[in-house]
Amino acid sequence: MAQQSMRGMRLGSESFESSKGVNLSPRNKYNYRCAKDHLTEIVFSDEAEVPNSWACKACSLEAALLDAEGNQAFATEIPKAPRTHFEMLLERRSREELEEILTERLDELKARRKRGQADATNN
Repeated sequence: MAQQSMRGMRLGSESFESSKGVNLSPRNKYNYRCAKDHLTEIVFSDEAEVPNSWACKACSLEAALLDAEGNQAFATEIPKAPRTHFEMLLERRSREELEEILTERLDELKARRKRGQADATNN
């Protein structure tokens, strides 16, 4: 008999709790702007301490808190990309020097292959 009373209840898939009569604490919306000009709106309780920065929802960069006039709490910047190996080479040598070194190295490899030696580096 107990099984018949539970028929059609969809146990586990539906909650019997309702939000009727629940009083939510007072809340405020705060806006944050990242370096790419994305706006992120976050809701905090009145009692919560509002952080000056937040991760942007669109690009994950650091976003700064906006005040009532729309001014940022601090300046945000797009992070610089790390330098590549080639950029570091260009700081030490000119393109002409690099081209000359490349041709010398290629000529040496071609000569070694003609002699039938392996492409091992010189120790």
